[in-house]
Amino acid sequence: MTFSIVARSADGESWGVAVASKFLGVGSAVPAAVAGVGAIATQALANVAYKGLALSHLDEGATASVALQRLLEEDEGRDHRQVGIVDVDGGSASHTGTACLDWAGGLTGEGYAIQGNILTGSDVVEAMEAAWLASDADEPLERRLLAALRAGDAAGGDSRGRQSAAVLVVREGAGYGGFDDVAVDLRVDDHAEPIPELERLLDLHELYLTATDEDARVPVDDALRAELDAYAVSQGRADFPAWVGAENYEMRVGDDFTWIDQRILDIVRAG
Repeated sequence: MTFSIVARSADGESWGVAVASKFLGVGSAVPAAVAGVGAIATQALANVAYKGLALSHLDEGATASVALQRLLEEDEGRDHRQVGIVDVDGGSASHTGTACLDWAGGLTGEGYAIQGNILTGSDVVEAMEAAWLASDADEPLERRLLAALRAGDAAGGDSRGRQSAAVLVVREGAGYGGFDDVAVDLRVDDHAEPIPELERLLDLHELYLTATDEDARVPVDDALRAELDAYAVSQGRADFPAWVGAENYEMRVGDDFTWIDQRILDIVRAG
């Protein structure tokens, strides 16, 4: 009922999962990841306990293949499970139980595990692998994961249709305010086109929650500050800092408001 990719970034600093399914809220059941440990997708007749168990095995030093072996040995329902795991070093393992519904199967390589069940055919996971391998290794992991997910959907995806999708990426210190490791955790729980909607949410995530590159910073002089304050007043705010706070653009202006992201300035000037 699901197709997913579990992967580590080429620089070895991020781990993540992207998944789509004709299933309500697939992101609540399938993906799990811990920075510096690894990532897992559990699906088909998912055993959600696999998430904590696998990450515990990986944290204790098990490779992806050993962690998978331990999961299956301890589970009498293993024939109904499908699992993909990537460990801290990029080692990968995937399992498709003999009782999973056709088409079901997976592919693995260095740094990734791709798997799916109740798919339109093997071309779904093959398209995902091709897209992953063709993607730019320097791109953010979440973008590479979604490129693979989009390719699988275009190749047929879940044979029953579309409903939900999710992407989870972890990286040390990448969470909000630097207080945890969750770089991206986005879910589309019920939508006619969940993957495009997930991509739209990722665009918003990058706008609101990632820092501005130096070359996108526009210095704020007295004249520009007056322009920004006037715009804020026209929007019903006391001044520009108040407007920034109301619109959640804190990551796109300087703490002392001495610079502004070009994209935010474009929004202001578009009226």
